Amino acid sequence: MNRLTLSQRLSLVFCALLLVCCGALAWIQMRSTRMHEQETVQRLSRGLAEHIARSGELMDARGLRDGEVRALFGKLMAVNPSVEVYLLDEQGRILGHDAPDGHLRRDRVDLAPVRALLAGAPLPILGDDPRSSNGRKVFNAAPLRVQDRQVGYIYVVLAGEQREALAADIAASASLRTTLWSLAIVAAVGLLAGVVAFRWITRPLRRLTRDIQAFDVEAGVPALPAPSAPPRPGERDELVVLQHSFAHMAQRIAEQWRQLREQDQQRRELVANISHDLRTPLSSLHGYLETLALKDATLGADERRRYLSIALAQSDKVGHLAQALFELARLEHGGVVLEPQAFSLPDLVQDVFQKFELAAGARRQSLAADIPAGLPAVQADLGLVERVLTNLLDNAIRHTPEGGHITVALRAAGDEVEVRIADTGPGIAPERRAQLFSAPSALDSRRPDSGGLGLLIVHRILQLHQRRIELAASDAGAVFVFSLAAAGRRPAPPQ
Repeated sequence: MNRLTLSQRLSLVFCALLLVCCGALAWIQMRSTRMHEQETVQRLSRGLAEHIARSGELMDARGLRDGEVRALFGKLMAVNPSVEVYLLDEQGRILGHDAPDGHLRRDRVDLAPVRALLAGAPLPILGDDPRSSNGRKVFNAAPLRVQDRQVGYIYVVLAGEQREALAADIAASASLRTTLWSLAIVAAVGLLAGVVAFRWITRPLRRLTRDIQAFDVEAGVPALPAPSAPPRPGERDELVVLQHSFAHMAQRIAEQWRQLREQDQQRRELVANISHDLRTPLSSLHGYLETLALKDATLGADERRRYLSIALAQSDKVGHLAQALFELARLEHGGVVLEPQAFSLPDLVQDVFQKFELAAGARRQSLAADIPAGLPAVQADLGLVERVLTNLLDNAIRHTPEGGHITVALRAAGDEVEVRIADTGPGIAPERRAQLFSAPSALDSRRPDSGGLGLLIVHRILQLHQRRIELAASDAGAVFVFSLAAAGRRPAPPQ
């Protein structure tokens, strides 16, 4: 069985305190009412015992006049059945009474309350009940004198046995009504306390409900719930844990929704840019092929070869773009698996240089390699790293004017090898640097500083190696920098 939460424990304590307070107030009210009733009865009967003491000769010099005592006491109790009259000696022993046989349970009455009453002590004052072994009741008393000498006391119990029996009968008939009223009052108080406790306990739940209703992921900016402090270790209040979990979930959904919207926007821009890049060569290819088909009989051999050469160039451009898109799709969706191995990065740079010697020579550009001696081997996928160097050199050659310089520098940096490729081209505009490796930017061929799909493929390949490429600050041209793990230190597994 789970432990009670803090709010449940506080609610139970609140209800218990409320019931204790109600019971205490009821007990105080009943005690106060009873004491008021006793004081009233005792005040009203203040002179009763003294009147009895003067009404007849109950004792003479020879002692108790038993016949007159019983006759007088019988008349008094017949007139007022609620009182019981007793004659006491100076030590409190009961000398005379009119109680039925077997009803008297004491033969002596404590005189301390009697003396307190005669001395004027505050009322009510309770004295011994002769018809009860341990009961105490309100009484009235007066000294009894014979020939100006005190011989005893008249002791009058003001709430006698008959009165108690009658009160018990009346109480029995009224007990049901009292019980019903008490139950009704307790039920009303309990209902009120329950409503207050219920609203207090469910206040966090209502607040959480409002947060859930206000959360709208379809809105442009999702409405996040108010941040809540993380639950304490071992927190037992399920509402606190639920509220924190919902706030955390809402923040994650909002972040994922923002990323999805960005990805959707990038996808739209990607489709638009791909359409633009494909439309131009396809339109040119279609135009030249249509011209060849319509004017085949009138075209000379040189014109026919020129048109075919242009058509083949446009077709080759479309093929390269399709191949780059296919390669990017494989990189984006996990179709490429790394096969790391140790190899010499300087040898790979020289091999890539050989592929671009003719292209660089045609533009009178110089390719230079700055490679220090003793450079360690690297641990990476040889084919993918070759693709990285190829794309970066191709990008540098295309954006470097005739007569420019392109340099590839390798440096050992701890357990890594840094690669720096610099050119003397126009560089990258500052406003384009942040989005240089995003798909829409890479495909925006209408910008002269766009790196095309080549830079995006480089970015994805290096991400597979748990590496990143950066555009370093430079006074002239563009400088791309990345690093690879030295052999003996395996790259981290792809995320």
